[in-house]
Amino acid sequence: MSDCSSSCSTPQMDTTTKQLFEAWGCSEDEDRRTTRREKNRVAAQKSRKRQTQRADLLHEACELLEQKNRKLRKEVDFLSEEQHLLTEALRAHEPSCPIMHCSSASTSMQPDNIPALCEDRDPSPVFKVTASLWSSVQDQTLLSFSQDH
Repeated sequence: MSDCSSSCSTPQMDTTTKQLFEAWGCSEDEDRRTTRREKNRVAAQKSRKRQTQRADLLHEACELLEQKNRKLRKEVDFLSEEQHLLTEALRAHEPSCPIMHCSSASTSMQPDNIPALCEDRDPSPVFKVTASLWSSVQDQTLLSFSQDH
């Protein structure tokens, strides 16, 4: 019976085999360490890859925001210039404006009648520039809107 029990159980390594495995670095602890190191190496590679992907996404988002910022700054510059031209047009128009010099509100000064009051006047050069600028603003706004949507 002792023969059967010894043959059915896990085989025991003899001293010479153990020494050979240890000399080759094949002990069970070493196998576990090697397996654990391999898993750790794979996990570290995955982690570095995810970190690189996140950095790439942040870089792309940064580029898009910088591009949008440049576009908005151009729009601010354009609108500031338009405001300046409109202010100049208003200053040029104020001295000859019948509404500004009217002491009482009459029926001829109603908003519907104002264009008729100014028909005989030659529009100022600033007004002509402002009108053409306003037309280009409308065109550019429509173009920008259609590109964004």
